[in-house]
Amino acid sequence: MKLSEKALGIKPSSTLSITEKAGVLRGEGKDVISFSVGEPDFDTPDHIKKAAIDAINEGFTKYTPAAGTVELRKAVAKKLKEDNGLDYDYTQIVISNGAKHSLVNALMAIVNPGDEVIIPAPFWLSYAEMVRIAGGTPVIAYTKAENNFELSREILESAYTDKTKAVIVTTPSNPTGMVLTEKCLREIADFAVEKDIIVIADEIYEKLIYSKDKKHISIASFGKEIYERTITVNGVSKSYAMTGWRIGYTASSKQIAKLMASMQSHMTSNPNSIAQMAALAAIEGPQDCVEDMREKFEERRDYIYDRVAKMPYLKTLKPEGAFYLFVDFSGTYGKKYNDTVLESAAQIGALLLDEELIAVVPCADFGMPDYIRFSYATSNENIKKGMDRLEDFISKLK
Repeated sequence: MKLSEKALGIKPSSTLSITEKAGVLRGEGKDVISFSVGEPDFDTPDHIKKAAIDAINEGFTKYTPAAGTVELRKAVAKKLKEDNGLDYDYTQIVISNGAKHSLVNALMAIVNPGDEVIIPAPFWLSYAEMVRIAGGTPVIAYTKAENNFELSREILESAYTDKTKAVIVTTPSNPTGMVLTEKCLREIADFAVEKDIIVIADEIYEKLIYSKDKKHISIASFGKEIYERTITVNGVSKSYAMTGWRIGYTASSKQIAKLMASMQSHMTSNPNSIAQMAALAAIEGPQDCVEDMREKFEERRDYIYDRVAKMPYLKTLKPEGAFYLFVDFSGTYGKKYNDTVLESAAQIGALLLDEELIAVVPCADFGMPDYIRFSYATSNENIKKGMDRLEDFISKLK
């Protein structure tokens, strides 16, 4: 039987496979410290959980409109106006089953066979596979650590062809934790308007910024021309510790929003009705829970960065947002761990898990094969224990 070539060409998520292997080792009674999972370890705030319980008790368990409830879409539009300076009608908002689903919807709404989508590296590994699922071709544009992984006009020009349909912009970034500057975002916006291409702006980590001199800026806020060419993607998973609730959303032109809602109506119908009520409570309710979590992440960020920055052979930048530390391990290549000569971050990641019981994410699938991503969305105790083990690993290199 000949199966789908498109499906056969999609790589499984390496982050999920690492998490799965770590779970197997834990099942064997081993004390694995995981830095692999990209989700807050905090519980969903009580007022959000209560809204979901109330929805169940009140029988809010039926279909909703495919694009989400009008009430939630209006709340998202109000949030975008107040927080991001973006003026959208609720009909331009599409609620989906998580921001991942929102991204796939966006790509499927704009990409035709043969279209190219520019993805700045390092990138979240799912972007390239999503482009392929939509029938497009991912074009990787490599940024540099010495420039804080910022995307420049020059890098965009080198990746652009007459087949370019869109560019994906992520700020704060997974996996680097860097926040794009206003200057950088304006360069991208000017380029997109000039070339008449679409910007898919992934803003899922917008509320998790730690550097006092940085703030989140939505690229669509720079004027009418870029507004019309931008699909803004966000959700409640990271900011409100709601990863399992699966609610994401897009804001775009009415034409694109209508296409996404139409496709979604056939693929999944509406997002979970109960989770929509929880998301409404998250967006409209008190926001001190977000700041409390952000402060704890900042404390963890400072600790894990200080520990790694002092270790020989390793190089990293201090994250400005999200909850990831992006570490260059190329300085360890050629060193020996016991009798094993270190040759790649993928090999080192396997050794860290098997020998030191630290689960991390080697970043070849993120476009940067010399790097390993550490998620500090875990307890202070786990971070300290994990850094002690990493330090022990480094001390054994000869």
